[in-house]
Amino acid sequence: VQLQASGGGLVQAGESLRLSCAASGSIFILNAMGWYRQAPGKQRELVARITTGGSTTYADSVKGRFTISRDGAKNTVYLQMNSLKSEDTAVYLCIADTADLTDRGPRFFHYWGQGTQVTVSS
Repeated sequence: VQLQASGGGLVQAGESLRLSCAASGSIFILNAMGWYRQAPGKQRELVARITTGGSTTYADSVKGRFTISRDGAKNTVYLQMNSLKSEDTAVYLCIADTADLTDRGPRFFHYWGQGTQVTVSS
């Protein structure tokens, strides 16, 4: 499975960006997609995640500002980021959780994309 992320860039505080990530390859069951981020000197953290059923999870720091959505037909996830702050500056990494079925039961996989840089100047 390959994840192609796009949409990062340099913006000023208060502005918006929209990230996209498309999953391709051998995907039998796509359970969820989402975004993590990693800033220099900080631990990687979950930003937002959405399941195929539409359930969403957000980091407390982005609630009310970021919205995650998906296009199931395109295996693509979007992250609309509004009211950006300097502390949102990080590399944003797309993730996908998939599964397939074997005669011994389901197998689960977790994939990472290459990341896209988001820089917010204050």
